[in-house]
Amino acid sequence: MSSFPGKFISKISGLDFSDRFGPGWDKVSTYTVLLRMGVWWLRGLFLRLRMKSSKGMLLVGKGVTIRQAGSFQVGRNFVAQDHCEINCLSQNGIIFGDKVTVGSYAMIRPTNLYGGELGEGLKVGNNSSIGPYAYIGCSGYIEIGNNVMMSPRVSIYAENHVFANPEVPMIEQGVKRSFVKIEDDCWIASNAVILAGVTIGKGSVVAAGSIVTKDVPPNSVVGGNPAKLIKSR
Repeated sequence: MSSFPGKFISKISGLDFSDRFGPGWDKVSTYTVLLRMGVWWLRGLFLRLRMKSSKGMLLVGKGVTIRQAGSFQVGRNFVAQDHCEINCLSQNGIIFGDKVTVGSYAMIRPTNLYGGELGEGLKVGNNSSIGPYAYIGCSGYIEIGNNVMMSPRVSIYAENHVFANPEVPMIEQGVKRSFVKIEDDCWIASNAVILAGVTIGKGSVVAAGSIVTKDVPPNSVVGGNPAKLIKSR
């Protein structure tokens, strides 16, 4: 940190860089990262003009798509990595707390891009992240707590297609909306799928590749298809 103006950058950004650039970082690499963050910060300035509300710094990568930003609300130090897509048009909006990151190529979609009934939306707590290539289908309401980690390619669905009548094409039978709730301090590992109507209890771990169809008790480790209790923490 002594090789560059870390205190000044930390002051204007609200981020602590003291543990990010240790002895293995040469000056060129350090300044390259900071330059890229500066470009992302400039993109965030333009996004802020369209948003419902924001605090602190917004970092926006290249190719990011934010639709209907007037329904988008974030706390301090939001990061949208390259090529993620957030569609904000929904009944309750998209609401993020402080220090939320949306990974590259992740997609958040409460409402169809081509019209139709508005979805319900998404709320994410402080210090939580949505991993790269995730899909968050929040036509039903999805609530994610504080300190939740999502690895790459996690999928969450808060609705199910209706298929009860075999005489009618399923595409014409519509959907049944529900909810998903992930409580604080959970880790959802890569390629996990969380289906509608599920609550994942505080402090739980969902193993990679799991299909979660039922509620997960607090402080549990679950895995498999369908996900079952492996052990308690």
